[in-house]
Amino acid sequence: MQEDVPTSSTPKVSRAKAARPRRTTRQERAETLRLKILSAAAKVVGQYGYADASIGRITEEADIAQGTFYLYFESRQAIFDVLLPHVGADMLVFIGEKVRGARDYLDVEERGFRAFFEYLRLNPGFFRVLSEAEVAAPVAHAAHVKLMNDRHVKSLKRSLDNGEIKNFDASELESLAYVLQSARSYLYLCHIKGKGLRKLPEKVVETYMKLVRSGVN
Repeated sequence: MQEDVPTSSTPKVSRAKAARPRRTTRQERAETLRLKILSAAAKVVGQYGYADASIGRITEEADIAQGTFYLYFESRQAIFDVLLPHVGADMLVFIGEKVRGARDYLDVEERGFRAFFEYLRLNPGFFRVLSEAEVAAPVAHAAHVKLMNDRHVKSLKRSLDNGEIKNFDASELESLAYVLQSARSYLYLCHIKGKGLRKLPEKVVETYMKLVRSGVN
């Protein structure tokens, strides 16, 4: 039997149709819009503070109707209560990328220290979102502090297990993480905020690492 041979009239699958990108789902579009609102809120709070971060300003920044805001957040306080952990998670991703491939604990700590200030340089409103949250959004502030400290303790524990930290035991790592994170915040206040500087002086990095180097071993 002779096989059927396709002719010019045989339908063919269009390459354009085959390569057509997958349509986003309703859930994916909703999440994209939710993240857009959070990004707008972070920018508005960073510029005006929590007290003056009205829903009107947030929706204007997000370029959405105010009614759309209420589909995702029931109130202004509702978005404030998740804003700082959301931004904090973004900062952790940024820092994580900077420390990837580090040689040892000291290299991790220096890269993480530098990355913290680099993130604040690129996102100047973050520190206001953080510093005012303790009063304006205590739920968010507590969640952020736990998120940051848990991640730092996890990193310290790896270094402890690898024998790179000798002057502390596992029971002391939580306090050590708080000390190191507090130093970053106060050094930002002393050397960057209100000083007109965009970059941390190299001498400050050297002093911080001198303390870390002599303290952990």
